[in-house]
Amino acid sequence: MIDLDAYLARIGYAGPREPNLETLRGLHRAHLYAVPFENLDVVLKRPIQLDPAALMQKIVAGRRGGYCFESNALFMYALLTLGFTATPLAARVLWERKDSSLPPRSHMLLMVDLEEGLFLADVAFGGQTPPQPLSFAVNLEQPTTHEPYRLRRTAEGELELEALMAGQWGVLYRFTLHPQQPIDFLHANWYTATHPESFFANNVIAAIPGESCRYTLFNKELRTRRPDGTVETQVLGDAKALAAALQERFGIVVSDAEATALSALG
Repeated sequence: MIDLDAYLARIGYAGPREPNLETLRGLHRAHLYAVPFENLDVVLKRPIQLDPAALMQKIVAGRRGGYCFESNALFMYALLTLGFTATPLAARVLWERKDSSLPPRSHMLLMVDLEEGLFLADVAFGGQTPPQPLSFAVNLEQPTTHEPYRLRRTAEGELELEALMAGQWGVLYRFTLHPQQPIDFLHANWYTATHPESFFANNVIAAIPGESCRYTLFNKELRTRRPDGTVETQVLGDAKALAAALQERFGIVVSDAEATALSALG
């Protein structure tokens, strides 16, 4: 399905390949720390392709990142190639949402079936991506290398993933266990990448975790956020500073022309 050796080299993973929980944890961490969440191609008006060959070309050969439909899809193809049972799911993003109405399902995550039970795997939720696979046990507070997470069941029977930030639980997204088909993500991806009012089409975004912190780029602001809620912000004054931040913090190399186009936002 994909060139597994090339993918594993890209994320720097040299551990076991048996389809078990230890391998899943190792792959999840390696992918998350090597492949940044980013939407640069969306902002630059380039098509976002989700087939395995395109994902390998962009993320592995091109050493780029991607947003959820790209990064989580590539992670899924790697898991399937290794013999895991991984099912794609779709979620409604509620993180920091002020509107009480429910948004469309615009986030891709994975359900992985293991001997120990079902696990949620998500390597691409931007600045709040879970740093490790999470058990599907409801109401169980699960410590991680960063913040604690938990799953809660809504009155309608759906699931919500929450994270504890600065002493407060916040909902990241709401989802069901209904399996999704590739066409479902093609539609969601098209809207997210091309709709004139899409959040991703109008803002430059990148994110990657550090040790005991998270780095995020939002337009001209480079932020370092810690679990206690403190945030350090560096304003990137021009295209040169933006290009340097993308390369040094997120491992993304852009041309002068791309940096100029990206810095025009925000």
